[in-house]
Amino acid sequence: MLVDRFGRSATDLRVSLTDRCNLRCTYCMPEEGLDWMPGTDLLDDDEVIALITVAVHRLGVTEVRFTGGEPLLRRGLEKIVAATAALSPRPRISLTSNGVGLARRIDALATAGLDRVNISLDTVRADRYRMITRRDRFDDVLAGLAAAKAHGLGPVKINAVLLRGVNDDEAVPLLRFCLEHGYQLRFIEQMPLDAQHSWDRAQMVTAAEILDSLGAAFTLAPTADPRGSAPAERWLVNGGPATVGVIASTTRPFCDTCDRTRLTADGQVRNCLFSRTETDLRGPLRAGADEETLAGLWRGSAWAKAAGHGINDAGFTQPGRSMSAIGG
Repeated sequence: MLVDRFGRSATDLRVSLTDRCNLRCTYCMPEEGLDWMPGTDLLDDDEVIALITVAVHRLGVTEVRFTGGEPLLRRGLEKIVAATAALSPRPRISLTSNGVGLARRIDALATAGLDRVNISLDTVRADRYRMITRRDRFDDVLAGLAAAKAHGLGPVKINAVLLRGVNDDEAVPLLRFCLEHGYQLRFIEQMPLDAQHSWDRAQMVTAAEILDSLGAAFTLAPTADPRGSAPAERWLVNGGPATVGVIASTTRPFCDTCDRTRLTADGQVRNCLFSRTETDLRGPLRAGADEETLAGLWRGSAWAKAAGHGINDAGFTQPGRSMSAIGG
């Protein structure tokens, strides 16, 4: 198992398949994009599958989520999903995506074994979507959401970030949209992971503000089921069964129950989203290391995990990698 010094066990693996993205969201990267990783640095499909196999067979991972960048830009995505679904014990398999291009690949992904999707959508207005993402792909995202639901890849979750002075008036419209279409909404506090390093705590829309906005239009009550290691606090909406969640990484940290480990697209293990250190698996893998050697390196990374991410500490320093290079 991937156990740390504080007794937490990492059973949820987030696998970044690329640092590239076809959107240019203002809170993530500059309009001109970033310097992408060289192709030779990236794990190939078989290398990704080999490391996922180590995680499932030797380290107790039970859930694998594919992220990016934008994972739909990975040509071998279906192959990787199918190989993951063939493992025994079979992990739960999900995808975090911006939804652009999902509709045309949903058949192949569902056939390969994808169980569920999370789609990023910060607004229900096409004009604001263009402003935030710097791309005119709003209708494509709606098509991707509908296709995922039609294929039974549920619950279909929407991740939304509210930006002060941009879309902070959309908490209620976003929830109404999700209730109407049967999607599960999760608001995420904006985190200091942008490539520009321009995150400003004073400009962050907090969980308390989000809940205040929702409370003006809906009756919210805490769900009765235990939260466990889930990052989102959830509330019943108007008595249920629909729920809304808030992931308050900054104002209400949940580090003490974190069960996640991360593999970057270039084969580095990260024991925390905000870690400033990484453990290289790509080099040993390409040098011929066996599964137990790779598992040992991974265990060492997990054991060194800090008690918390430290965002609220005076000496906090933002990681060198941005979210697109780490994986969501």
